[in-house]
Amino acid sequence: MNVISLTVWTLENNCFAVYTALIVGFTVFTFLHKRTIEERYRNRITDKKEKLPRNGSGGKERDFPDDEGDEPYLVPAIPEDTPHVPYKPLKRADDEVLQRSRDYYQLMANRRTVRFFSPEPIPEGVLENLVKTAGTSPSGAHTEPWTYVVVQNPEMKEAIRNIVEEEEELNYAKRMSRQWVTDLKPFATKPTKPYLSEAPALLLVFRQAYSWRPDGRKRMHYYSEISVAIAAGILLAAIQYCGLVALTSTPLNCNARLRDLLSRPSNERLELLLPVGRPHKEATVPDISRKSLEEIMIKV
Repeated sequence: MNVISLTVWTLENNCFAVYTALIVGFTVFTFLHKRTIEERYRNRITDKKEKLPRNGSGGKERDFPDDEGDEPYLVPAIPEDTPHVPYKPLKRADDEVLQRSRDYYQLMANRRTVRFFSPEPIPEGVLENLVKTAGTSPSGAHTEPWTYVVVQNPEMKEAIRNIVEEEEELNYAKRMSRQWVTDLKPFATKPTKPYLSEAPALLLVFRQAYSWRPDGRKRMHYYSEISVAIAAGILLAAIQYCGLVALTSTPLNCNARLRDLLSRPSNERLELLLPVGRPHKEATVPDISRKSLEEIMIKV
């Protein structure tokens, strides 16, 4: 009996034992191989992430990217020996504080999003003051993660409008849900955006995810999204205070094209596009109301 015949005879007469051995071997191999893969994956995740300690008893661990530096290169974003100076704002009486809070509320209660702009030019220096005011906003570790691009050139405004309208046609037709489009109907907003070329100025707010130190190393920006959001709120308040109006436009899927058009670097992302100016004499706004104080505030 040759080897092949012996093998066939053995398999035929011991098939149950052979198949059982194969199944057991395959199961053991799969289990061990799975554990090896999971262990390698966990090691890779651990190597990539640098976790901060929890803040307080209920804090959540957050992962922040390292700034590609070893400990000798870990220096603060601003000088460590920055002096702390006395803070002495003007002290106001209680009745004045109360009155000023009422006055400011009345001012901001009249703020509306406007889609119809007068072609009247904005007085010289106003836009610069608005941007300086937005620049007073707080930011994570004082990294000031914002860039404000002011556009007044008619050709550039038209180019921005063309990009936004091209993307908005796709947004309304394919990208946005039907409910989203339905919710916008009371505001009469459409893919066409004439105010982008009609307003005397466009103010584009870019968020810097990071920047660069003088030595060429990356400077991380912490909480850049909320920092820019706070700055945008201060900017809108300043626009209202000086008697102008704006439209809080968030052009969906336009970031890359507008960033390239305006020659902004890859570490910046467009968060807000604000047409700014005076309202057109025939401008209208939806007759809507805001939530009451009881709906938005809880006292504990």
